[in-house]
Formats: sequence, C-alpha cells, structure tokens
Amino acid sequence: MATIKYKPTTPARRNMSVPSFDEITKKTPERSLTVHLKKHAGRNSYGKITVRHRGGGNKRKYRLVSFRRADADPAKVIGIEYDPNRTAYIALIETDDGIKSYIIAPEGLNVGDTVYCGPDADIKPGNTLPLTNIPLGTFIHNIELYPGRGAQLVRSAGTGAQLVAKEGDMAHIRLPSGEVRYIRLACTATIGRVGNSDHETVKIGKAGKTRHLGRRPKVRGSVMNPVDHPHGGGEGKSPIGRPSPVTPWGKPTQGYKTRNKKARTDNMIIRRRGGK
Repeated sequence: MATIKYKPTTPARRNMSVPSFDEITKKTPERSLTVHLKKHAGRNSYGKITVRHRGGGNKRKYRLVSFRRADADPAKVIGIEYDPNRTAYIALIETDDGIKSYIIAPEGLNVGDTVYCGPDADIKPGNTLPLTNIPLGTFIHNIELYPGRGAQLVRSAGTGAQLVAKEGDMAHIRLPSGEVRYIRLACTATIGRVGNSDHETVKIGKAGKTRHLGRRPKVRGSVMNPVDHPHGGGEGKSPIGRPSPVTPWGKPTQGYKTRNKKARTDNMIIRRRGGK
C-alpha cells in the first residue's frame, strides 16, 4: 500500500496525503453484517460529557467483525474492504456453506485465498491457531486474553506481536509497545501482521477532515481562565506556574502513570513497555 500526495493547490492540499486504497477490492459493505451505529458525542447515559472533543462526523455503520473465529470450516476471501470504525482493513470471508463474516485483514492476504481456523492450520497469514500450536518467533495479531472470549490485543493497522517463549501453560508475547506479558497457551491468535501499515504516514492536512472523523477542536489550557484550567489566567502569554503541565483536573501529564499499582493483572506482565 502507498499514500497519495497532492499538488499544493491550496494551503490544506500542501500537507495532505491520503491512502491509495490499492488493496480495497469491494466498495460496499455486506448488508447482513452491518448494524446502525448511534452517536453519543462523548456523553454517558446521564447526558454528561465524559470524553471531551467528540461530536459530529460522517454517518457510518458498524461492521460486525468476527474476533472469536469459532467456525472451524475453511473460508475463502471474497473481498477486502475499508472500515470507517478502525484503522485496519477488513476481509470478507465465506465458507462452503455460504456463511459470511468479516475478519481483520493481515498483510499478504488477497482475494481468493483460503483461511483456516484450528490447531491443524498452516502457519500462513490469516489462519487462526491456539498459541500452543504456533512456532516461536512467529508474528501474530488478534490475540485473545482469555480462551474463548475473542481477540482483544493487537488489532490496529500495521501492528504485530511476537511469540518469544513458552513456559508451562503460558506463552511470552512481545506486544507492539515493547511490553512482554504472559498469555495462556489455550488462547488463539492469527498469523501475520495487521495490514494497512502506511496508515501512520497519512497526514490529515486540514481541520475539516478532523471534523469528518468526529473530533471537535481542542482549546489550550493556557488561553483559558483560571476557573476553567490550572494553566489559565495571567496577563498575556504566561508560564504555567508549576513544575509540570497538568490536566484540567490537576493531574500531572508528560509521563505520569495512572495505572492502578495493585492491578489484578500485574503478575501477567514480565517486562513493561520502555524496558522498566
């Protein structure tokens, strides 16, 4: 995949780039695998904003992606599609019985390929196996945290984890962040890296395109009043007046760790990201 860069005909076009969508083979989603997606604009069930800077955006439907891969029958890839709800592309697969489903499209998966799910599947991109049947050093994605729950880890575009060791009934997985953690060997994972690896090189280019994604403008704390933000107030441009920047609620930023120090899953982490 590649990106398309425009000629600088306007100030926005000067810095804009878009995906080439070379891998996309199917433009319209499978109707039976889409559901209505309601917008909440960052509000909870009481109507209060709990996530700021959300709202607007293009209308879109949610694609029902199969993260469990419970069907053991071989399935043929009949299309690669764009999914507006995630950074990765999705592949539409169909079994011999005519059952269709969506999966995350890994690198190297093409229309006409056959994907398998089960302990006897080959080590090829798109095939899903239990970790106990995957060789060491293999790059994987769509990793389960709990057997049978469905994939929860490594689902973003261009990401891939690596199976580095097996110890008892546990596997050592190196995640894209650099963290190494225990995962049960009974959990499943899909072979290969997630496709659309050039997603991180795309430049938005203009503010309107961000609004299309449902993201509203952010305001700097330093231009607010003291009642609205700890950085606010002062005559003209003023320093923040404290050792490090903070959130609107006073918590330090720039590396301040908010993870619970007594988290239940701490004993599953072998090495934290950053090597600490």
